Amino acid sequence: MKTVSRIGVGGPVGSGKTAIIEAVVPRLVESGLRVLVVTNDVVTTEDAKHVRRALTGVLVAERIIGVETGACPHTAVREDPSMNLAAVEDMEARFPDSDLVLIESGGDNLTLTFSPALVDYFIYVIDVAAGDKIPRKNGPGISQSDILVINKIDLAPYVDADLEVMSADATRMRGDKPFVFTNCKTGEGIDELISLIRYHALFDLSEPAGLGLPAAGGRQEARRVTA
Repeated sequence: MKTVSRIGVGGPVGSGKTAIIEAVVPRLVESGLRVLVVTNDVVTTEDAKHVRRALTGVLVAERIIGVETGACPHTAVREDPSMNLAAVEDMEARFPDSDLVLIESGGDNLTLTFSPALVDYFIYVIDVAAGDKIPRKNGPGISQSDILVINKIDLAPYVDADLEVMSADATRMRGDKPFVFTNCKTGEGIDELISLIRYHALFDLSEPAGLGLPAAGGRQEARRVTA
């Protein structure tokens, strides 16, 4: 059976994990990749329903499923990922032509990570509205994720968040691991994020567009948003 890349997408409640998936999937599909999506919620499958609606005409509904974990989000993707493993393996068996599966965790805190038994690669999403202190608060999600996404940069002027401070703190906490600023409403930063995914998770060794990243990783310059 073909090897499918498994990419985890985690982060706090409301940081924009689902929006990131809905933003990147159409561009990944347009580039010729065949994508599966697995979402996690504690007592519903609401995120899966939202993704199906948003990606109508992009992915057939059967390529998107929801897992109702009934437990803490981190348990279902780290300590005991058996429900997600079963869902992913079922999807991969039904769609053996797939190139990658995006696995969205339920909303959790800065300690969230994914079991290496479940994913090959891990994206962590935070948002500007939570304050520019979040990167320096650190935690495994901030420092250990393969890509850190700092989302909702359009809100920076309204919450007095300084993107340069967030950039400096993210650099200090992550070293050479990449991070990217995004705005899912306008699409800003999404192409850069896709380049990082293709380069680091899918081993597309072409230069990530606009980033100038070295082979081992890199980081994007902060973009200040003004009112």
